[in-house]
Amino acid sequence: MTAPIPSFDTLLNSIREVTTTVAARHANEVDAQARFPSETIAALRDAGLLSAPVQQAFGGAGCSMLQLAQLCATLAQGCGASGMVLAMHYIQVACLVRHGADDAFFAEYLRDLVKYQPLLASMTSEVGTFGDTRSSVCAVERQGARFVLNKDATTGSYCAHADAILVTSRRDAQAPASDQVLVLVKREDSTLTQTTSWDTLGMRGTCSPGFRLESSAPVEQIVPGAFGDIAAQTMVPYSHILWSALWWGIAADAVNRAAAYVRGEARKNPGTVPPTAMRLAEVSAQLQGMRQQWQASAQAFDQASEQELLDMAWALRLNNLKIACSDAAPQIVHRALQIVGVLGYKNDSPFSLGRHYRDVLSASLMISNERIAAKSASMLLVHKDTLGI
Repeated sequence: MTAPIPSFDTLLNSIREVTTTVAARHANEVDAQARFPSETIAALRDAGLLSAPVQQAFGGAGCSMLQLAQLCATLAQGCGASGMVLAMHYIQVACLVRHGADDAFFAEYLRDLVKYQPLLASMTSEVGTFGDTRSSVCAVERQGARFVLNKDATTGSYCAHADAILVTSRRDAQAPASDQVLVLVKREDSTLTQTTSWDTLGMRGTCSPGFRLESSAPVEQIVPGAFGDIAAQTMVPYSHILWSALWWGIAADAVNRAAAYVRGEARKNPGTVPPTAMRLAEVSAQLQGMRQQWQASAQAFDQASEQELLDMAWALRLNNLKIACSDAAPQIVHRALQIVGVLGYKNDSPFSLGRHYRDVLSASLMISNERIAAKSASMLLVHKDTLGI
């Protein structure tokens, strides 16, 4: 008997429950120990939330970009690292949903994703490419009906904890660095050797050190089409929008803690407005503006055609969103810290904002803002419409 497809309201209520009862409860320990938020991922799996992007034809909820962003933003309010893992997972699932659903193997894999709720990780970075995800050194080596793929990644997003990894590589040994494919590598078909540590300032629970991957699997696990199209139509927009939403979630929890502090101050002197209330009003406005940015972009994505997603105007919009939100989140958390004061600076305080501050500082580094700004600068030289000319 086929399980009923959950409504978005059901999923949203489920993730709110996971956020408050699981993610938030373990967040400080996950951060302090730099350990994977296994309890949260288990709860998401039990609630069927890992298959939210899968289309209803395959048994999933078929969530839109806006809905997925809301789920990530909600979870990030309890634990930023958990929110990032969920966003990264959704990005990988979306690549299969949007580019593999017409293929028999991937159609069946998506059905299994709904049934078994596997966690998908990402491996796009590589030693020798200097952070350029649109370039690969490794290559798929076809051997009859199977392939061999070995990769030395500078970062492997929570790969040691995933059931499968989506890996970028050259199409074959003769292909240029930019002629890439995306390959699904299951845990049972691979060996991971950790090559670097993961003792970071923030996002410590994402557990994403470097890995040496050695794998061999059936060629049917190569996602159809070119990775360039997958990146432009899916990976980049999902990354920038879902990341912006989760950064907002972290900032929102910081502002909520500041608000609780201000209300506490007000109760000490009934009938008066604390001096910090004005600053709370100001940061709340900034937080609202940030939310409107990612929500508007998510809605635009849901309404855009495939051709529009390849236009330069859309690429510029996404670049602007990523830069704006990755800059705004640390500013908002900093302003919340100024409101709370020393109680926000202390790690053992209910108003502590240290974890929030450190987590959002990663935002400008995840696909460097400088690299994105440089690409936008090149596009703006030829794309006059963006300037209203």
